[in-house]
Amino acid sequence: MTGNADAARAHVSMCTGCHTIPGYQSAFPQVYRVPKLGGQSAKYIEAALHAYKKGERNHPTMKAIAASLTDQQIADIAAYYAVRGAAPAQVATK
Repeated sequence: MTGNADAARAHVSMCTGCHTIPGYQSAFPQVYRVPKLGGQSAKYIEAALHAYKKGERNHPTMKAIAASLTDQQIADIAAYYAVRGAAPAQVATK
C-alpha cells in the first residue's frame, strides 16, 4: 500500500505530543523511551503500528491509537514521517 504524506496531516496531531520531543520518556504504565519519528523508515513505522494494532507490541496508548487507524492511514502516517528527517547534526567549528 502506498502512503500519501499529505493525507496524513489530519492524523499526525495525535503523534506530535510525544514523538517530536527529543529524549522524551513516558511513564505510563512504565517508563518508555519515546522514539522521534521524523526520518524513520516508512516500512519501520508501518510495521510498528501494525504490531501495536495486532497486540504484538505492548503499550496501551499506542495499541489504542493504532487500533483506530485503517491500513491506509497507517501507510499515510508512515510516509509523512519518513520524509521529515531528523534535524541535521550540529557540526563543531573551530
